[in-house]
Amino acid sequence: MRSSRTRLVVAAVLSLLLIPAVSSAQEWSTAQKEVWKTVEAYWAISEAGDLAGFLSYFHPEYIGWDYSAALPLSVESQKKFMEYNFKTTKSLVYGIWPAAIIVHGNFAIVHYFYGGIYKDAEGKEKSSSGRWTDILIKQGDKWVLIADHGGQTSKN
Repeated sequence: MRSSRTRLVVAAVLSLLLIPAVSSAQEWSTAQKEVWKTVEAYWAISEAGDLAGFLSYFHPEYIGWDYSAALPLSVESQKKFMEYNFKTTKSLVYGIWPAAIIVHGNFAIVHYFYGGIYKDAEGKEKSSSGRWTDILIKQGDKWVLIADHGGQTSKN
């Protein structure tokens, strides 16, 4: 019963978040759309559990700071936590919704919300939602993460 109620609450919240994202997306520049497609791509790869694919979107000098971490982490430190998470957690459904995207030359800043339902190592379904700010740099024709900050804001 609780799992069904959780799903309904997550679906309702995610639906409300989607409304402003859809309307603002229609006003985006070509560069902003390109950056958002990149964010969608690495989220899809991550949610599928493809660690190597996800890491291919990280700049070697990446530094990220999750709300739950005491200090910012390098790509090598993040890799350790991602390896564990990918082994113990399975994504069932997720969504991401842009709040703002700024592109200046070869740098982009993306603020967005996320939400999803996951299965933990014990097989229990849990919901999670939060926000991220991703900072990307364009290398050749590919946008990659050089920094980020955010994480889960929901209580679970």
